[in-house]
Amino acid sequence: MAKLVMKRIEIVALLQDRKQILELLQQRGMVEISDLNDEALVKVNTDSRVLMFDKCINTAVAAKEILSKYCPAKQSLLSMLNGRREISKGEFESFAKQSSIYLDKCHKLIELDKAINEHRAAIVKIQTMMDSLKAWADLDMPMQYKGTKYTCCYVGTLPNQRAREDILQDIAARKPELDLFHLEVVASYKEMTCIAVICHKSAADETLDVLRQIGFSYPSYLTDQVPSQALRQFEQEIDKYEKEIEGCIKSIESYAEEREKIELLIDYFSMRKDKYQALSRIGITKNTFVISGYIPEKYAGVIVGELESKFTVAVTLSTPADDEDVPVLLENRDFAAGVESVTEMYALPSKRDIDPNPVMAFFYYLLFGMMLSDAGYGVLMVAGTAIVLRKFNVEGSLRKTLKMFFYCGISTIFWGALFGSWFGDIVPIVCREFFGYNPPSIALWFEPVADPIRLLLFSFGIGIIHLFAGLAVSFKMAWDEGRKLDAILDTVPIYLIVLGAAPLGAGILADVPPILAEIGKYLALAGVVLVVLTAGRSSKNIFARIGGGLYALYNIASGYFSDILSYSRLLALGLATGSIAGVINLMGTMPKNLVVKGILLTVVFIVGHPLNMAINLLGAYVHTNRLHFVEFFSKFYEGGGRAFNPLKANTKFIKLKEEIQK
Repeated sequence: MAKLVMKRIEIVALLQDRKQILELLQQRGMVEISDLNDEALVKVNTDSRVLMFDKCINTAVAAKEILSKYCPAKQSLLSMLNGRREISKGEFESFAKQSSIYLDKCHKLIELDKAINEHRAAIVKIQTMMDSLKAWADLDMPMQYKGTKYTCCYVGTLPNQRAREDILQDIAARKPELDLFHLEVVASYKEMTCIAVICHKSAADETLDVLRQIGFSYPSYLTDQVPSQALRQFEQEIDKYEKEIEGCIKSIESYAEEREKIELLIDYFSMRKDKYQALSRIGITKNTFVISGYIPEKYAGVIVGELESKFTVAVTLSTPADDEDVPVLLENRDFAAGVESVTEMYALPSKRDIDPNPVMAFFYYLLFGMMLSDAGYGVLMVAGTAIVLRKFNVEGSLRKTLKMFFYCGISTIFWGALFGSWFGDIVPIVCREFFGYNPPSIALWFEPVADPIRLLLFSFGIGIIHLFAGLAVSFKMAWDEGRKLDAILDTVPIYLIVLGAAPLGAGILADVPPILAEIGKYLALAGVVLVVLTAGRSSKNIFARIGGGLYALYNIASGYFSDILSYSRLLALGLATGSIAGVINLMGTMPKNLVVKGILLTVVFIVGHPLNMAINLLGAYVHTNRLHFVEFFSKFYEGGGRAFNPLKANTKFIKLKEEIQK
């Protein structure tokens, strides 16, 4: 199980069976329909229908969001892991007949939400007017009052807070002759002073002129009522709008039981949209239609058999041409499927590539476990992911990710037990602090903190094996393509150089038996000679060959040296996990009183270790990905493949029971 072999499929059937065949292909989800460009065939323009379905989807999504806003569903994190709910094909078809009813309900929800928004906007507008009127609440006449037959009235504001006497003095200083007026201060605030002025009509212009000189301006809102009466009326209007809003919200809440139907409506129109988009890619004659596309060879027999048993069809399967853009579909067992999402994050395999996941999975779990390297954390990972996978109907990429962390947890337990790390050094600390017993080391191999050089050398060794595995894949790909000489000359010299240089490099950090160092010299020398003589073999000029060989030697030496050094992160992250866990445990043992010490250690343990686990989980995930993307994939993997995109029931909320589970 790896990268599935693709076949080109061509289906010719009666035009009258077009709808049923497309629905069958959509339910099975195993045929990617290509766009037919044959002048002899007519193509249907389905853009208007697709736009209509888009509009229906948007309407249903908006209605669901309105329900979530006013009556959110009670849904826990654990219930969300259950995935899509299952319905039978019969239930789905029965709902399809009533889809217009539920679409009308969605429109009603949108209208209610629109009414709520309009009422709230009206309330905001009224409150703004009320805010401007509150300063005039003590005014006992309408703000738009202009005066009588012989008088004029001006209502407005002056900047800053001012007393009546101060204003009168300012007016007198500017126009001492002005005396046929009366001024009252309605309200005075830090920012402004509200005034009302009544004057004789003969002095109206002079009065307005002097008022403007001292900063007079009309209010932004003038009511034709007494302000106190207008405020009471506004309060009544706000109360009316709030009651209408309350009624609209109750009406929306009455639709809460339709939430699942609205979700089903979204999926229903999404499926119809996909079907009509596929319809635009097929070719039509007077009595027949033609579908062309790709299908995994593994499933071709089942799909062809079902088509031929139910319809009058002619189905042709063929091998795609070398220049075709064939889609990629990966299918692996649980152990390798867990890391498919990691590979897809980098790139799907190209037509030339093999599926790297079966080879990558073992090393991914191995390296991840070494970086986290605490058996206690591994137990939590395994238990948590196992419970979720067993108790909940987890689907798709989330299920694969949980499987990945399950196997990473097993690897973490293995390395943690070898290094003696169970929630750091909690076991010896409890024995020593509470029982007065100093236990021997519980490490099945050794403790990295006590001997970091050994772990560093071991990390480099793991790195060399990892890189050699990538080279082995490259060897196999070249060999299978018939380039057997290239397979040998492009990999064997590198093996010799790295294997020969390894004991020489290790001798810098530790004692290496002289015999190994001596053998290493000859292996490295043999590899160097082979690279210099063969790396430039494509050139006919002897000097160009030697130059190409020397350049290749430089690339190998610098590239593999830096690649191997990158695996020192196995030491760094492994030590970081254990060291931080040890500090957490140490913090809990600081008090001398045993009771206080026990309580503090429990609290620090419960709070500190989950945080340490989360931080180092992230670090292990990121750096394990990096070692594969940069070091491992660079040895054989090109990427750039196109994902298989079949016509299928691309639903978000429901799953048809007849749907093939992949």
